[in-house]
Amino acid sequence: MPQLTAPIPLALYMHIPWCVRKCPYCDFNSHEARGPVPEQAYVDALLADLEQDLPRVWGRRIVSIFIGGGTPSLFSAEALDRLLSGLRARLPLRPDLEITLEANPGTVERGRFAEFRAAGVNRLSIGVQSFDDEHLRRLGRIHDRREALAAAEEAHAAGLENFNLDLMFGLPGQTVAVALADIATALALQPAHLSYYQLTLEPNTAFHRSPPTLPDDDTVALIQEQAQAELARHGYQQYEVSAYARPGRCCRHNLNYWEFGDYLGIGAGAHGKLSDPASGRIHRLWKLKHPRPYLATAGTTAGIGGNVPIREAELPVEFLMNALRLVEGVPATLFAERTGLPLAALEPGLSRAREAGLLAKDPERLQASERGLRFLNDLLQEFMPSDRGE
Repeated sequence: MPQLTAPIPLALYMHIPWCVRKCPYCDFNSHEARGPVPEQAYVDALLADLEQDLPRVWGRRIVSIFIGGGTPSLFSAEALDRLLSGLRARLPLRPDLEITLEANPGTVERGRFAEFRAAGVNRLSIGVQSFDDEHLRRLGRIHDRREALAAAEEAHAAGLENFNLDLMFGLPGQTVAVALADIATALALQPAHLSYYQLTLEPNTAFHRSPPTLPDDDTVALIQEQAQAELARHGYQQYEVSAYARPGRCCRHNLNYWEFGDYLGIGAGAHGKLSDPASGRIHRLWKLKHPRPYLATAGTTAGIGGNVPIREAELPVEFLMNALRLVEGVPATLFAERTGLPLAALEPGLSRAREAGLLAKDPERLQASERGLRFLNDLLQEFMPSDRGE
């Protein structure tokens, strides 16, 4: 039985599921708003949902909050203020709490970010995806280049210097030159953080049903290599497979995920992970996915979509699929602290991965090698339960 002996940080994720239009590549739990968004009723539901979860986390302090979607910036500053005030009344919060709000440039009005900041938001994640109008059209985005630039400028004007830009590469018809033009534009806007990830064709999306023609693997590799070099030249450190930040500006909330911390998940389809030191169990739980039944049942057991313990045999891979995304990896001692299992539970996978050159040889750290970061699935495969009897 796992023995959890060290305190585990606790974050809070809140999901707002509505968006103006569903993008053809998106597999998130998002729903087109066909009329006014019921923001007041949804804030009530979120707070009722939270109250139901409170007994699971009594006395634990929240280290970060992330409001994701969908498009949370569809909500008014007044609704977010009421939501955050409700959280403060119910949960102990870290004094220097990071509160991130996802925003779509197409929903940003003049002065909106300043209002969000006054409500308590101190970090933004702006879903730009590209600064090229043709690529934005192909991606089904509701904004154009001009609105993307204006959103970043609005963040600066609101005093929200700690903002992230989401950018994608490997877009239909994208060349290396066009991809690097996106990077140059992003750098000129001086974000604190950049998420830069490759477009993938996920199941249950319009792009999966009708795939666009994407750049070949060599072009994608060249885009990634040259973009990484350009970001590094401008002082953005790659700290995770798809995340780059200025010094001191890593996303605390996402770091908690990657370091296998705990998190509450409230909202339609939100997922959480919670550890119970008394039993040694780590549970994953989630809420009903569709907004309508969620609104009708939030705060009751009927609103819980599932609550299952992570099997002991699954814990090593669950931990590593997060931790090994970090460029510097994690201290080897963190495995026992976050899973309750001894480091020996990772053998003989550690030996095989190091022998294959996929894992750094430092016994004090769990860290993918440069090759391991490029072939992360191969690295994780070394730790999958199999007929070896492990």
